[in-house]
Amino acid sequence: MPHPQIKFGTDGWRGVIADDFTFANVRTAAEAIAAYVHAKEDPAKGLCVGYDTRFGSRAFARACAEVVAATGIPVLLANDITPTPALSYGVRGLGAAGGIMITSSHNPAQWNGVKYKAWYGGSGKPSIIAEIESFLGQPVAKAAQPAAIEEYDFLPAYLKAIESFADLDLIARSGLKFAVDSMYGAGRTILADIFTELGVDHVQIRGQVDPLFPGINPEPIEPHIRALGEAVVAHHCHAGLCTDGDADRIGATDEHGNFVDAHKIFSVLLSWALRRKGWPGAVTRAFNTTKMLDRISKKYGRELLEHGIGFKFVCDYMLEREILMGGEESGGIGFQRHLPERDGLLNALLLANVMAEEGKTLGQLVADLQEEYGEHHYGRIDLHIPDDMKNAAIARAMTLNAGDPAFGSIAIVRRETLDGVKFYLDMPEARGKPNAAETWILFRASGTEPLMRIYTESVSPEAVNRLLESGRRFALGA
Repeated sequence: MPHPQIKFGTDGWRGVIADDFTFANVRTAAEAIAAYVHAKEDPAKGLCVGYDTRFGSRAFARACAEVVAATGIPVLLANDITPTPALSYGVRGLGAAGGIMITSSHNPAQWNGVKYKAWYGGSGKPSIIAEIESFLGQPVAKAAQPAAIEEYDFLPAYLKAIESFADLDLIARSGLKFAVDSMYGAGRTILADIFTELGVDHVQIRGQVDPLFPGINPEPIEPHIRALGEAVVAHHCHAGLCTDGDADRIGATDEHGNFVDAHKIFSVLLSWALRRKGWPGAVTRAFNTTKMLDRISKKYGRELLEHGIGFKFVCDYMLEREILMGGEESGGIGFQRHLPERDGLLNALLLANVMAEEGKTLGQLVADLQEEYGEHHYGRIDLHIPDDMKNAAIARAMTLNAGDPAFGSIAIVRRETLDGVKFYLDMPEARGKPNAAETWILFRASGTEPLMRIYTESVSPEAVNRLLESGRRFALGA
């Protein structure tokens, strides 16, 4: 049944600590998850519960464990701060019925959240999340005797998996130097420890636990990633590697300290996987990601599948058919042969792997892609506006059609509504350039927050900035 304060969005439920993210509501969410497991899974297989570095995460995880165990489901409770992909790997590897991760990923410090991980080691499918929501607020039977809660270390098996997936020996011999940034999050010193063991030259920033995330949101994008770029330049590194609050997303900077967005990271990894590895499978990408991926996939004869925003859609495809890799705009990228889950730590190692194998800096790899597939530049702004304003903007966007002038009097080529409202535009700067990127702008209203996100891709940074500004004015009704 609907709950006024608990709604599972693209990857779980998030709320403001002590406002709607309270112990009472967390227990309600845990009860709904327990009810789902009793109804649809094998409760004897148990649930895994993990938590990140946020304020109260360990206590919220313990509360979830107690609620679940009270219904007769045994629990493996993380014995320490755990990256989300490590919990997911544990769920699958241990044959658990599912997992609960206490995290709000990349949100500001005052937020926390609950993610559900299904038995296959990935985000709960939309159908699973709908089932869990249907149990919200319903009573769940208590067992005559609570099941056991056992503390467990999810890291060793997970670290073995990512270290065997990447070619660590190649990285060790490369002579490359990296800056590493875990943004005070659950990645902590994992990458730095791996590099130390390999003898890879590196520096680390923000590797300590600080639930206030001072000065940043733990999201590996501008402006929060700037300190990493500064460290790269100051220490003469070849790249900077960054993970978000729960270490399932990746961000990076090149050797000049410039931000390398998730689209370029995805493109670098995809090109490498197809050109060097030849791994089988189709490619998936979210509605708000770069069209460069389409061009790379086409070159190598791979099917490109576009889907809604949220990694759960990637996961759906990975459970249905053979997928090489899939990802989303926010830095969540996954390889099916590893896990149907995004993994920032693995992808950081793979970026280092690609650089070592190609003998190039990250900036050089990106420049090679831009030269071969055309200049693709991307931007995003988040507008914190009331629900009525964001809904009005979406309604106005739905009245625009092909041929209409909009967003700086640029003609609309077509409109798509897979997830939000997206317009492809006849960008003047692209005319006469056969390799020019397609220009598009996307408006998407958050389903869980008073927030409108505007995304765009075009042929130059200047074009991107102009489009974002015109999109902002449109959303505000100016």
